[in-house]
Amino acid sequence: MRLSIIISIPLLLVFNGCFSQQKQKAKMITYTSKTVKVEFYHDVLCAWCYALSPRVRKLAANHPEVKVIHRSFALSPNKERISEVFGSKQEGKRQIMQHWKAANENDDDHRINTDLMEQKEFDYPYSMPALMACKAAAFQGGEKAHWDYFDAVQKAHLTDCLNINDPKVLITIAKSINLNIERFKADFESKRAKEAVESDMKDIHINGINSVPTIVVNGKYKISGAVSYHKLEETLQKVLFEGQE
Repeated sequence: MRLSIIISIPLLLVFNGCFSQQKQKAKMITYTSKTVKVEFYHDVLCAWCYALSPRVRKLAANHPEVKVIHRSFALSPNKERISEVFGSKQEGKRQIMQHWKAANENDDDHRINTDLMEQKEFDYPYSMPALMACKAAAFQGGEKAHWDYFDAVQKAHLTDCLNINDPKVLITIAKSINLNIERFKADFESKRAKEAVESDMKDIHINGINSVPTIVVNGKYKISGAVSYHKLEETLQKVLFEGQE
């Protein structure tokens, strides 16, 4: 698949992000029967994804034709990854906290609580448990449940600074979005959840996705980084106007 690049800025160790302000087009299409596929590549650990998600939600709310599909991108797929990348768990957390601070400036509501996480003594989490939990939510409630769980687990990680590698925390989050807990537990512990994440990880290599957050619109337009709502709207308008030509 060939992607037209709207923004593509290499991100330091894929924990970084970017921000762009763009003016909206004066003439806008506010509704069309045409379905627009928006693939949202993200990770539970990604502070920039936390900043972007409400903007993508706003886009979907303003445009019923937008169908958001969630794709997992494990920045830290195993417990050893942070030490491998940064030299030690401690240095990894120290550097990641700098990304949190930068992402908090990007976040519209400044929800990222770096000071609180710096005080926590548990090892900085790795991606897989919470990504598998997102898939378990999706098995029950589709893309909506995936998104609700993803946003809730990011809040637990980045605002409340809980240990999202703790199964009790993941179960509490499932309860908070009204999932069937027994089914959630079974799905979370199943091979199916792990395989679903691994399938997304294969997809990112095939499609050349090398950072998060990344948005791919209709398999053609790629937007990398925690861009403004205006940039998302601008890209969508381009897709909708193309459909009228």
